[in-house]
Amino acid sequence: MNSAHRIQSKINDRDFQETLLGWYDAHARNLPWRKSRDPYRVWVSEIMLQQTRVAAVIEHYHEFLRRFPTVQKLAAAREASVLAAWSGLGYYRRARMLHAAAKVVTRERTGHFPQTAPEWRELPGVGRYTAAAIASIAFGQKVAVVDGNVERVLQRIVGKAISGEQLWEVAEGLLSHQRPGDFNQAMMELGATVCTPRSPACLTCPVMQTCVSRSELAGEGKTARQKKCEIHYALHRRNGSVFLVQRPKDARLMAGMWELPEIAPSRDRKQLLFRIKHSITVTDYSVEIWAVSESCELSGQWCAIERLPRLALTGLTRKVLRRGGIFPASG
Repeated sequence: MNSAHRIQSKINDRDFQETLLGWYDAHARNLPWRKSRDPYRVWVSEIMLQQTRVAAVIEHYHEFLRRFPTVQKLAAAREASVLAAWSGLGYYRRARMLHAAAKVVTRERTGHFPQTAPEWRELPGVGRYTAAAIASIAFGQKVAVVDGNVERVLQRIVGKAISGEQLWEVAEGLLSHQRPGDFNQAMMELGATVCTPRSPACLTCPVMQTCVSRSELAGEGKTARQKKCEIHYALHRRNGSVFLVQRPKDARLMAGMWELPEIAPSRDRKQLLFRIKHSITVTDYSVEIWAVSESCELSGQWCAIERLPRLALTGLTRKVLRRGGIFPASG
């Protein structure tokens, strides 16, 4: 018996599954992507949720599906349109890979989605976790998932810092074969809402009796210290247009996306329009927006304000334009 089996054998699988699923049925958050087993909708939600808070995803999820209601519509869209719909979610490589995978599904698979986790992994941008999540939720495949939430739950339950393949083996051993998709979502829900990184709500945990650590490992995850950065942007408007610059196509981050031109701060504080805060992963940005009266000496272009919702704007630029009352409220 290997170590994963020894760990898993200490847990009553059936009791654990029934208790967790009962809790999930009663307490699961009402999230829009849980209302359908449609593989396209499940897939879009799983890609969006990678490294992104649920609250930030909900609004974008609805808008993305409004623009691209089917995989065929997504495959036929221009990349710039896909990036525009993704703007604000960050990690834009996800959007590009989703777009590329939609073309594979439409052109090479004649619109038919994969049904098994190994098949899903053949698509661009789909890794082990995402493939398992989609296959189990949309198609009921008996395959477990391990993301950050599940990893934390499993480590606390067994009271041991397990990792790598051992994590997957323990997760597979606990999986409910009757409701694999719901069980996987229940494990992730438990980690997201109860068994949180800091200050877990152990007294309200449905599987507390099974848990070995009961919050003793609650402090194991140390948050990286945020870096501080100051940015200054020029905001130049004329005749219903705003001046924007485009990031190089080969830029390491947010390639090809549009943003306000970055400038040196002015000595005339009267030109300062407003300040905002913005955070990306481990960096906190303090952003100052300056009014300019002359054309920017940069390689950019004037963009009509009504076209802004269709442009691939960076999330920070979209935030600035909204704060300045420029970005259309319905965009």
